[in-house]
Amino acid sequence: MNPITLAINGLFDQIPRRHSAENLVAINLIISEYDELLISIEAINSYYEKNIPPFFDELEMVKVTIKKSNDNKLSKKAKDNLFDDASGALKDSMQGLLALYSDGNASE
Repeated sequence: MNPITLAINGLFDQIPRRHSAENLVAINLIISEYDELLISIEAINSYYEKNIPPFFDELEMVKVTIKKSNDNKLSKKAKDNLFDDASGALKDSMQGLLALYSDGNASE
């Protein structure tokens, strides 16, 4: 496996599933690192440049859901559900990226 694939898999394995202060910090760090990986993959060639933008859109939706999960007006269960939805969407996005990226040698 190449370094980017290893990094994606490493981030994937770290994604927390339940809402807590520590998990909010952890998932935000993962999101930041994932964003950087998307940028680096996008720069590989024109194929990735054309195919990576949907992953940025998915990541924005995850960020919005994470932010909603931290609303003090919500119950613990509602926070957990939102956080779980966001972490699941993040995992789905990473799995999709792994399928698209493969070994980093895709081209037009």
